[in-house]
Amino acid sequence: MRQVAYVNGVYAPLNAPRLSVLDRGFQFADSIYEVWAVRGGKLYDRAGHMARLKRSLAELRIDLPLSEVSLMAVMRETLRRNRVTDGIVYVQVSRGAAPRDHVFPAKPVRPTLVVTAKTLDRAAIEKRAATGVKVISTAETRWARRDIKSVNLLPNVLARQAAKEAGAFEAWFVDDDGFVTEGTSSNAWIVDADGALRTRELSNDLLHGVTRAALLKIARERQMIVRETPFTIAEAKAAREAFVSAASNPATPVVEIDGVRIGDGKPGPIALALRDFYLSEASAD
Repeated sequence: MRQVAYVNGVYAPLNAPRLSVLDRGFQFADSIYEVWAVRGGKLYDRAGHMARLKRSLAELRIDLPLSEVSLMAVMRETLRRNRVTDGIVYVQVSRGAAPRDHVFPAKPVRPTLVVTAKTLDRAAIEKRAATGVKVISTAETRWARRDIKSVNLLPNVLARQAAKEAGAFEAWFVDDDGFVTEGTSSNAWIVDADGALRTRELSNDLLHGVTRAALLKIARERQMIVRETPFTIAEAKAAREAFVSAASNPATPVVEIDGVRIGDGKPGPIALALRDFYLSEASAD
């Protein structure tokens, strides 16, 4: 079956849609994106992802080209046409096409909207959760507004490639003060020596993870000790547990950081419990 994409009002085979070479998403990364997880045909954390999409657009002063209701209809139709019941749906919005200039277009242009969907290997995802993953650390080299879900991901791409070449699944960025900010496509967590669940507090330094917020809510409802405070790589290596969270990989245990075994080298009970709670309780429709 050929994959289908939605581009500016048209559904067409994935290799057929065309965008202008003057699109500012292509020229300047003047564009944002959002990703929803799909499990059993349902969109997880729909409202949270929509709110983050709209927030990122507002920060860049880009209008959403469709109403929220219409966008959801397009997303569901894209999923249907691609026969995706377990995977992701990807939405990207750019400022649109205009003569190349660093400043915004003098005359308003219609934003570009692209929606795609793909099936993920659920068995592989579950295997990662059961066995745990490896992480490397890398220097923070990104811009200062990581709270905006921009398509400007080159530092993330380079760090993730370095992780792959090192036999790891993810890379954690470390700021100039020695604290972990987040992963290339995930939020970073530890269960410290005191048994507290820790993840960095929200700021412009990291993406405001929707799955992160859901996991924090679940943890607090169960009276877990939760501290939104930064931690160093040294603290992570000495932690009882570590894990990453993202829409497609909720609470995936980390068993090794920079070659150092975490805990007993096996997925920890808190990460696995949070994962199970999330998959059974997260908002889905």
